[in-house]
Amino acid sequence: MFQNGNDVFDALFEAVSEGVIVVDKDQKIVSINKSAEHMFGYSNDELLNQHLEILIPKQYHAGHGKHVDGFMKARESRRMGHGRDLYGAHKSGYSFPVEAGLNPLDFNGNTYVMALVIDISVRKKQEEELQELNSKLEKKVAERTKALSTTVEELKEANKKRDIEIQKRIEAQNKISDALKKEKELNELKTKFLSLVSHEFKTPLSGILTSAMLLSKYKLTEQQQRRDKHIKTISDKVHYLNNILNDFLSVEKLETGKVTYKYGTFRLTKVIDEVIYNANMLLKEGQKINYPKQIDDLSLHQDEKILELSLSNLVHNAIKYSPENTVIDIKIDQNETDTTFVVSDNGMGIPEADQKQIFNRYFRAENALLVQGTGIGLNIVKSHLNNLGGNITFISEENKGSSFTITLPNKAS
Repeated sequence: MFQNGNDVFDALFEAVSEGVIVVDKDQKIVSINKSAEHMFGYSNDELLNQHLEILIPKQYHAGHGKHVDGFMKARESRRMGHGRDLYGAHKSGYSFPVEAGLNPLDFNGNTYVMALVIDISVRKKQEEELQELNSKLEKKVAERTKALSTTVEELKEANKKRDIEIQKRIEAQNKISDALKKEKELNELKTKFLSLVSHEFKTPLSGILTSAMLLSKYKLTEQQQRRDKHIKTISDKVHYLNNILNDFLSVEKLETGKVTYKYGTFRLTKVIDEVIYNANMLLKEGQKINYPKQIDDLSLHQDEKILELSLSNLVHNAIKYSPENTVIDIKIDQNETDTTFVVSDNGMGIPEADQKQIFNRYFRAENALLVQGTGIGLNIVKSHLNNLGGNITFISEENKGSSFTITLPNKAS
């Protein structure tokens, strides 16, 4: 290939200390310098037109072909075997470690690769000796370190015991702190409860007592209408007190985990009709409830009574906190997995500052303190719905109304 080159190139080619091997695109050797001949133990004539694999140990032939093919495609100078060991095959049969740099070149329209090869046997031997020295040094260090291990372990054990003791003290302090916090919260709840009971029970009991006293005075037949009026008052007050007591019992059951749910399949029309029937007896003058009529094909597999309780609570609140001549809307939507109930009103709404606490037990919004109520209902509803895999949310604006949304799975899990 280079026989016709100038004398300077030939001199440089032969004088370079690295082994130089030039191969064509088929990996056939087309030129080799003296350093390479000496390195591999072959003469020039023995290597010309031979495949490059003659200089590579057999166990590396397969991988070598792939790397050379990749290099021919990339066509850029690089160090071959970076990150892995390379070996050359000497004519006498032994292998030796090498480093090789590959350089592509074009000549007379043909593509060649020039490999610069260095025998690194001495360096490898030095590295092995250094590694052996390091191993011996590490062994000595390990032996000396072993003498300190017992002391270190003892210190670790002492530190561990100290940490356990500190952790126990922290846990004890946290328990005391939690207990004090719970006691404070309990005292606050007791105070709220006593205030609630004294207020919510006193008014209806006073009404019952007054009606009972007046009832005894109306003995004539023509006074039956007055008797009926006071009997209804007593009945309504007793019903109200009964509902409060039921709420308290529900709270106790939810807290102690004694609630049991009865799941069954039912049509939504049955629940809605019951809710609307009971709500109609509470409507103020001019109030009206809009609710979907065409829901005969909708059904759920859930606890029917809990759904009725939840919807009744929202509808009764909408009636209670809305003025006369307003409309309460009930909307129902069902997809493949969930059923959504939305109860909207045009009532007093919830002040923004109170909205974060609206589901807290015994909490009542600032603008609702003069309206009869316990602040328990929404807390009970939310707890039940969470237990059934559902949820309740709301949006509200003071003096414009509220919209509460219940989402419940179509089938209890």
